[in-house]
Amino acid sequence: MNAPYGRPAHNQGGYYDDRRQAPVQRPRRRKVRIGRIVLVVLLVLVVGLVSTWIYVDTTLNRTTALPEYSGRPAETPGTTWLVVGSDSREGLSEEDREELATGGAAGKRTDTMMLVHLPSSSAKPTLISLPRDSYVSIPGKRKQKLNAAFAMGGPQLLVRTIEGETGLRIDRYAEIGFGGFVGIVDSLGGVDMCIDKAMNDPKAGLDLQPGCQELTGAQALGYVRTRASARADLDRVERQRAFMSAVMDKATGLGTVLNPFRVFPLLTDVPKAMIVNDDDHLHNLAGLAWGLRGAGTGSVVTTTVPIARTGNVPGVGSTVQWDKTKAGQLFDALKRDVDVPSSVIVTG
Repeated sequence: MNAPYGRPAHNQGGYYDDRRQAPVQRPRRRKVRIGRIVLVVLLVLVVGLVSTWIYVDTTLNRTTALPEYSGRPAETPGTTWLVVGSDSREGLSEEDREELATGGAAGKRTDTMMLVHLPSSSAKPTLISLPRDSYVSIPGKRKQKLNAAFAMGGPQLLVRTIEGETGLRIDRYAEIGFGGFVGIVDSLGGVDMCIDKAMNDPKAGLDLQPGCQELTGAQALGYVRTRASARADLDRVERQRAFMSAVMDKATGLGTVLNPFRVFPLLTDVPKAMIVNDDDHLHNLAGLAWGLRGAGTGSVVTTTVPIARTGNVPGVGSTVQWDKTKAGQLFDALKRDVDVPSSVIVTG
């Protein structure tokens, strides 16, 4: 007796068709083909990512930023980065300079200097802003503003100055110019920031309304450059830390890492954007980003170096002078690779 139409025939591994009296197999070949296609696509993506990674690493812009000199601080646990934002216009066309309101100054100066300590212990990572107007001793020069060290002697003199003031040994160096900054933000598809109040600064090409919004590369550049607020540079360094944290969160998020239309443009923009020390590699930059992930949720200590006072110094101009006691406690904690005391964290 024939099995009803569509009823399973357990001894044949299929089901009967009453009209043909023959077993009909399930369509497995299509599933196999789909599986193979998915596997091939994944393989192509992995090979492409590895090839791009190797290419980017070999084409990174490198410089000798970390000098050896007598009396240099000894190595300590963890890894300490110096991250510098320069006003280099290299690679920007006249149209770009006009659109970004960068002006046409030659050479390089820096208004952004941050120390990032990634611990090898259970301590939290720490992100510290060093105001550009910090009044410091520059080796071989008279006391000056911190950003003058970069203008006079490039990254080597800046590193030596910061090491002398903090007692910390800087292990790695990263520098980004105007054009590279804009390119990375745009590669990420913009970065979300919440603006407390309207910000308008024609000198920085900035015009933002209050509220949470996605900043383009051009808007982000104006946001981290502007000094048009009550505390000028001290407000600016807070914005710079907040923006850097947001960039790191987005760069390490699944929406970027698992999206080839985000990760490949980001990787290919890195060589044009960054200058690193001559022994730094792409995996070191990835480690920096990964170490700072979640900074907006409190998993990273973010602070400005403690300030004792601000004021005018004849022949130098408006300066910021560190609180030597609290700054010493801050940098001592980093040297010992332990959590920074809450009493030295500057929150506003």
